[in-house]
Amino acid sequence: MSEAEKDELEQSLGGYKEKIVPINKATLTWDKELIFVGRTQEGYEIDFDAHVQWGCKPTDALLLALAGCMGIDIVMFLQKMRIRLASFKIDIVGERNPTPPQFYKAIEMVLNIAGKDLDPKKIERAIKLSHEKYCSVYNSLRKDMDVKVRYVLENKEPEVPSDK
Repeated sequence: MSEAEKDELEQSLGGYKEKIVPINKATLTWDKELIFVGRTQEGYEIDFDAHVQWGCKPTDALLLALAGCMGIDIVMFLQKMRIRLASFKIDIVGERNPTPPQFYKAIEMVLNIAGKDLDPKKIERAIKLSHEKYCSVYNSLRKDMDVKVRYVLENKEPEVPSDK
């Protein structure tokens, strides 16, 4: 990727990351037993359950938040780089400290990316931009956590237009 392309990509991202609400609010309401309902300020809900019968564990939600944040960034970057994606999936594994506090010590993500004529340099640039600068969730985590990101590319023609 040339310097001009890098500059153009950086400039095109300005509006996306400037639209954040600087103060986020949410509520967590105890439902029963060890089951809680979280609600965002936009009204979206997520159920948390220590026994994983009615909802997810908060630590699982953290993994999904990280994958979601990086996934949104990476797909948006690739689209701006004119990469035509057929599919995108992140498999994520977290290793936790065995004793309290049972924080994540290491996280590994495998990005499964399918599209036509995928350019590994552009994929690596998108991952690097998300990881180092744009992913708010990643940059909110412990600095001593080891996060590894790998990717697997599949050459596949997209079935729908890239504005998916």
